[in-house]
Amino acid sequence: MSFSSDVKTELCRAQLDKPCCARAEIYGVLLYGNTFTTQEVRLITENMSFAQRLPALLERAFGLGFDRAPAGGERKYVFQLTDGEKLGKIIDAFGYDARQSPVLHINFGLLEEECCRAAFLRGAFLAGGSVTEPSNKRYHLELATSHAQASRELMALLTDMGRQPGQVMRNGIQVTYFKSSGQIEEILTLMGAPGSAAALMDAKAKKELRNGVNRRVNCEAANLDKAVDAAQKQLEAIRRLYELGRVDGLNAALKETIVLRETYPELTLSQLAEEFEPPITKSCLNHRMRKLMELSKS
Repeated sequence: MSFSSDVKTELCRAQLDKPCCARAEIYGVLLYGNTFTTQEVRLITENMSFAQRLPALLERAFGLGFDRAPAGGERKYVFQLTDGEKLGKIIDAFGYDARQSPVLHINFGLLEEECCRAAFLRGAFLAGGSVTEPSNKRYHLELATSHAQASRELMALLTDMGRQPGQVMRNGIQVTYFKSSGQIEEILTLMGAPGSAAALMDAKAKKELRNGVNRRVNCEAANLDKAVDAAQKQLEAIRRLYELGRVDGLNAALKETIVLRETYPELTLSQLAEEFEPPITKSCLNHRMRKLMELSKS
């Protein structure tokens, strides 16, 4: 099961309480479904929950039944309306002219209430929507339709609702999309899938935690590499001082520094500074090391 399928299954649990919302939802289904003309409505889905919801949705919205409904055991569920009287009732309800093939657009008069707008988006997603898995690196939710005018008007509707979607044409299909995880969470919740929104937020939090841990580990590894390189250069300088016979002439502080560096070659400067008696600051130790490095070169 994909995340998109899980979202659709959750959306299909929404109650069909208000006829206006049922009508708005099936409006979204028809505009973002497979075929919607004056001669035919054809809807095809592989989601069982959506297939079970469609007959109840049409009945609640218009008191109608499909002329063709899928038989059990099919991989794809196909619903069809060809009865002229039924089609005329639907087309008239949405404000189109039944005498001619309509240019499908959104009748904003049917979507004045917030609940109806949410229902319309739910129907559009059920018929033509998808969303990436929460574990993906990138977030993407889209609504795809072949009806250009409806897609442009959906952009206007979403903008009026305070959302900022993008739009692109892909293989002749109009796609309205969101790439912000925050906006996707809001849209999922608005449509009626708060559980899926929570799953997305949870996956996002885990991803950010994992990325933060990886950054810290990488940073610590890089710092460790630098410390190892620095310690190696310091030990080479000390060996050079022995070769030059200059160690015995050093003051007590520098001799103590040499002894402790040779004793603890794996420690960083901060850690090594703690081994002195009494402990010294990292800055003081760094000054001593620079002095030893300079003496080894002169």
